[in-house]
Amino acid sequence: MSENNPDIIWHHATVTRDRRQLHNQHKSVVLWFTGLSGSGKSTLAHSVEEQLYQRGCNTFVLDGDNVRHGLCADLSFSDADRTENIRRIGEVAKLMLEAGVITLTAFISPFREDRAKVRSLMPHGDFLEIYCHCSLETCESRDPKGLYKKAREGKIKDFTGISSPYEEPQKPEIDINTDTLSLEESTDKVLAELQARGIILLR
Repeated sequence: MSENNPDIIWHHATVTRDRRQLHNQHKSVVLWFTGLSGSGKSTLAHSVEEQLYQRGCNTFVLDGDNVRHGLCADLSFSDADRTENIRRIGEVAKLMLEAGVITLTAFISPFREDRAKVRSLMPHGDFLEIYCHCSLETCESRDPKGLYKKAREGKIKDFTGISSPYEEPQKPEIDINTDTLSLEESTDKVLAELQARGIILLR
């Protein structure tokens, strides 16, 4: 039953996650890409998805900007709203995990506690934190959306890395130095980990 309303009862589906995974011929998992703006999260997530799609996997990318056009359109970038943003994404990712989908999320998700709460929603081993490790200097030099420039000019408040903190992952499942690795090398590193964990088959 729901902790908030005793009249809301969880309905157990007959088509289970295990059956969906068997049908898909791969396991479902949440791949949580985190890092500063400009660190390559979205680019890497979509590159990994492309490779998985070509292997016949069922996938979906939850991208930070895209989600804020709909599901989280009512949220600002205050610390409280960032936490709520990640909470909502975590709940969506949990549902997609049960749907048998390999879910890739690309969010700055700057606070360790928020990421830990999302991890706690998933069975052990079903949440892989992927740290797109990139220096602030490199991210700022890329500045694909011109956001760092606006933040330095004071036009954007609560900007991660400039006026709002980013708490680095302490023990991510995958640490990718996007400062030095190419997109192909970074993609291969993620795929190799998925194969090693038996989430996808060796090809």
